[in-house]
Amino acid sequence: MDDQLTEQIIAAAIEVHRILGPGLLEQVYEEALCIEFRLRGIPFERQKPARIVYKGIGIKGQRIDLVAFLEIVVELKSQKPNEELFLGQALAHLKASDLKTGLILNFWFPRLVSGIQRVAG
Repeated sequence: MDDQLTEQIIAAAIEVHRILGPGLLEQVYEEALCIEFRLRGIPFERQKPARIVYKGIGIKGQRIDLVAFLEIVVELKSQKPNEELFLGQALAHLKASDLKTGLILNFWFPRLVSGIQRVAG
């Protein structure tokens, strides 16, 4: 089931990238992807607070870009790739959200397909 859902998310992201191209700020792609999700009927939460706990005390301030279908963390990037950093952030967000599947979508690339990474937590 996750594959079908992630394919819908990826198709929406490819449409955003096809229209806007690379080189814009991450926030622009986030806004456009939210519009595309609405048009496609993809349920999502935007800037969802992440549950970070340190020694039993909750720490506020961390947010997940998007959670689609209530089960897939979507991390948006628009910068030169830093795979270790991006993967670490995505894994931290999966852990904080108790979700198992994530996507890193980096709109920096001339072709979005080069900037898509699936992540499992």
